[in-house]
This record gives sequence, C-alpha cells and structure tokens, in this order.
Amino acid sequence: MKIVVRKAEKEDMGAVLELINELAHFEKEAAAAELTVADLVRDGYGVEKLFHCFVATKEKHIIGLALVYPRYSTWKGAVLHLEDLIVTKKLRGTGAGTALLNAVVRYGSELGVKRISWDVLDWNEDAIKFYESKGAKVMRDWDLVQLNSEGITKYLENI
Repeated sequence: MKIVVRKAEKEDMGAVLELINELAHFEKEAAAAELTVADLVRDGYGVEKLFHCFVATKEKHIIGLALVYPRYSTWKGAVLHLEDLIVTKKLRGTGAGTALLNAVVRYGSELGVKRISWDVLDWNEDAIKFYESKGAKVMRDWDLVQLNSEGITKYLENI
C-alpha cells in the first residue's frame, strides 16, 4: 500500500503520542516523555496553536509523524523548527521519512521561511545519513543548550 502524508487531526493525537513514546524509548529517554494526549490536543488545536503536525499513514494506520513550529532567527527572520520526525521502527526504510520531510519542506516553503532546522543525536548515524542524503547540513560544531524545568527553577532562585 501507498504511504500517505496528511495534516494531523485532533483524533490522531493518541497515535502521535505512541510514536513520541517510541522515539523516547529509542533515544534511551523513556522516562523523560511527559506529554499526554490532552496536552497535544490543547497545544496543537487550542486557542494558541503551538505546533503543526503531519502524519504518515499506511493502510489508514499512522506510522510516522513530523512535528514543526515557528521560530525566529535574528540573522534570517522567519524559520521553521522540526522538533521530531518519527517513523515507527518496523517501517523505516519504506519512504515514510522522505514523504514526511517532503511535507515539512513544502510547508516551510509555503510559509516563506528562510530556514528549516532540527537537531539529531550524534550517535544516530542512520538519521544523519538520511538527512545528509537529502541535502541537509549537519552542523557538528554547535552544541545544544537547554534549561529543563528544574534548571529554570534553580536559575530563577539565583537571580
């Protein structure tokens, strides 16, 4: 059967959460995934839409997703951030990842963004090879910087 990519709907968020949890497990961070279906529905379909999501389906079953949101670059202007591109493990290599990335790039082009960016774990060589084969530049000289909730709390206690 053919892989179809479409805009995700509220009713898809249960399957989206399953894929997010599958990715968290793959990345050895299963306990770090805290989202619920209610969070995804609120944040993706509420008054303030925080993300846009595409799903890849095969025989009407959701097998992958790409979740994006807008950012702003002080050098470029409007950019799009790809938070995650996930294809369920048993269906990787079927073209679903390419179909999802195609949808993201088309969407970014429609928005008129100057850049689409995302992160990839340095040990995920399959993903790195996939992205590079699509013409993406993997910038290995940059480090990702984050403050988690505990870090935010501690930071604020010290200012």
